[in-house]
Amino acid sequence: MDNFDKDQKQVQYYSNGQFSSEPDQGASGTAYAPRRKKIPTWIKALIIIAAVVIGVMFVATACSNIIPDFGSDNTVSTGFGHDYIGTVHVEGTIDESGGDTYNHQYLLNAIDAMIADGENKGMILYVNTPGGSVFASDELYLKIREYQEVTGRPVYTSMQSQATSGGYYISASSDKIFANRNCWTGSLGVTMGSFYDISGLLDKLGIKTTTITAGEHKAMGSSTDGMSDDERAIFQSLVDEAYEQFVGIISEGRGMTTEEVKALADGRIYSAKQALDNGLIDSIGTYEETIEAIKADYDLGDIAVEEFQPEPATNLSSFFGIVSSAKDLYSLADKDAIEELLELNGTFKLSYICEVRK
Repeated sequence: MDNFDKDQKQVQYYSNGQFSSEPDQGASGTAYAPRRKKIPTWIKALIIIAAVVIGVMFVATACSNIIPDFGSDNTVSTGFGHDYIGTVHVEGTIDESGGDTYNHQYLLNAIDAMIADGENKGMILYVNTPGGSVFASDELYLKIREYQEVTGRPVYTSMQSQATSGGYYISASSDKIFANRNCWTGSLGVTMGSFYDISGLLDKLGIKTTTITAGEHKAMGSSTDGMSDDERAIFQSLVDEAYEQFVGIISEGRGMTTEEVKALADGRIYSAKQALDNGLIDSIGTYEETIEAIKADYDLGDIAVEEFQPEPATNLSSFFGIVSSAKDLYSLADKDAIEELLELNGTFKLSYICEVRK
């Protein structure tokens, strides 16, 4: 240290936030070099996590519209080379646009394939769903009826954990309905969802809105204008029409009068035992017992059972879980909450769906 030449080395000393070419002397007269404050580890971790989430969200958003769903091929082939009973899996929310476990077009194609296949000797509906849209439920129901009318082959239903609303709708025409002893069924009714009136909140925030329409009721259901009595009556008429259709399906399928069905169709959920007592199902039993019953009832012997089950749909967004997880990372501000409510209105459709999920 004696040979240390400050003039040649150009050392800068740091003390009390000030730079100096001369050393700062502590209490002991010893010069000390500067120390940089370290960023806490937990802050570094948060920065890394945020960067990863933002990066993944960016990639998923950019690619989700150009990369097709994996497993989206709805082609259905039979040609098993032997006689069989076909089990059609109806699982998840029934919707024409499909979902993670429900593939509407695949199910329609599967039934069409069995209609055209002489080796098919019957069909079992494996139902585990809270229901879904009126359109999709009815389209699937009509396809099942087409199978019955064209082929004359039996259709049995095996209800699993939940077969409510639209799940019961598609089952109603079955020759026999079996339900697992822990199954929930019923919820016979129609919903259009919830409408939000945020006009009071907008007034409180000093936000004014103007909607330009041609037609008195063109903006009916708007979140910002409220709902008139006439508009409420219009919406109610749509729900009532879908309800009468549901009642007619049950009445025809179960051999009940309209009055008997309406006494049951008040939207409540029934246990398997309750459904058996009120005539909504024929027997309490497992899927395996349903197979045994259809074989015995139609003298099908030891015939094979072939499963028609769509592959779960997976795209980039669902693969990374972006949409749901990203929303959990932060709380919505007032502006964001209002925007979400505005987006919700106008997207509702008539549904045969149970709001209570098992």
